[in-house]
Amino acid sequence: MTLHIICVDDQREVLSALRGDLSSLPFALETCESAAEAQEILDEIDARGGHAAVVVCDHVMPEKSGVDWLAEVNADERFAHTRKILLTGLATHRDTIHAINEADIDLYLEKPWDADMLRAAVRRMATEYVMASGVDYSQMIGDLDQEVLYRELKGRS
Repeated sequence: MTLHIICVDDQREVLSALRGDLSSLPFALETCESAAEAQEILDEIDARGGHAAVVVCDHVMPEKSGVDWLAEVNADERFAHTRKILLTGLATHRDTIHAINEADIDLYLEKPWDADMLRAAVRRMATEYVMASGVDYSQMIGDLDQEVLYRELKGRS
């Protein structure tokens, strides 16, 4: 089983930086330059029976904002367990409230981000996705956040 991380930003330099920062993680990494392209990737992953574990999305993009698209993802039952990170350098206080209330984001990061913090957050969220969705993680246990696994398993006993 493969967990997918989808990064969405209209700037290729940002996507390149995200790819560099996240490439050491043991997950399939997809990069998209628009919400429409990201939605196509999500639909393909779902159609193949795959797992879209985490979305890292820029806020300010042409055509559709990251918050608006993340709100659509949040409303789609197929991605009920997908974790969402909003990445931005330009959001207002109102944008942030909308992101939390409508898109149910799991983490808000400002540009420029700390690479170690981003990697740790993505690993933690991928693990939370695995636990919430109930998929068999026995073949990837070493790739997941051990603290999250321990907490989740301890809470179930």
